[in-house]
Amino acid sequence: MTNPNLREQALAFRELHIPGRPLVLANAWDTASARIIEAAGAPAVATTSAGLAWDLGAADGDRLDRERALGAVARIAAAVRVPVSADIETGYAEDAKGVGDTVRAVLAAGAVGVNIEDALYGGGELLRSVAEQAERIAVAREAADSAGVPLFVNARIDTYLTGAGDLAATLERAAAFLAAGADGVFVPGPVDPVIVKALAEGVDGPLNVMAGPGAPSVAELASLGVARISVGSGIAQAAHALVRRAARELLDTGTYESLAGGLDYGELNALLG
Repeated sequence: MTNPNLREQALAFRELHIPGRPLVLANAWDTASARIIEAAGAPAVATTSAGLAWDLGAADGDRLDRERALGAVARIAAAVRVPVSADIETGYAEDAKGVGDTVRAVLAAGAVGVNIEDALYGGGELLRSVAEQAERIAVAREAADSAGVPLFVNARIDTYLTGAGDLAATLERAAAFLAAGADGVFVPGPVDPVIVKALAEGVDGPLNVMAGPGAPSVAELASLGVARISVGSGIAQAAHALVRRAARELLDTGTYESLAGGLDYGELNALLG
């Protein structure tokens, strides 16, 4: 039986993707970061596969197994009231059938969105073929629909990140993946306004871009027609940089200035209580 609350959250999450009024996601990697992001006013929480993998002691890039990854997603979903979208890398599965199993596990974990990327790891080809990736997305769509949950399937296209394709190749993949059942398209890498605008105009669905230092502001990206903005592993990287600075200061100079400005103990404890 479909969880009515999960279906309602999925519908609510879907409605947040509006070109020109984008959903802004500060990606979380554990329960504390998820609760902090929710408390900051976020309408939804998305995980970062890299940050989550690092938290579990693994490298990013299909090095983490499904069980551990989705165990973390379940803890995050249980810790917040807003919808959660899970970055599931390439699907934590060798074949399309396995992607369907992963999607069912995602729903069981309480998430209502997924990112599925078309990159390949381990050498050789940089991206899956369009046909193979479209099949994986179609199976993901079928698994969610069979469960009665309108899961938001975000098809991540890594043409720009890997250097494996240009605008035309990206739009070709986007069209195929949307036809296969994806709800939106995520193209990490480009932040140049000309390219972003061309993507927003050429993709027949909500466009997600990844922002960070040097990227146009949320308002600027909104004006280009973007429907979703995320920061990937950026916040996790910034947090871990602070850990390194504080550790080096403590060990090298014996001082503690890097600890200034931290969250209040009582506030953080109450947030997670």
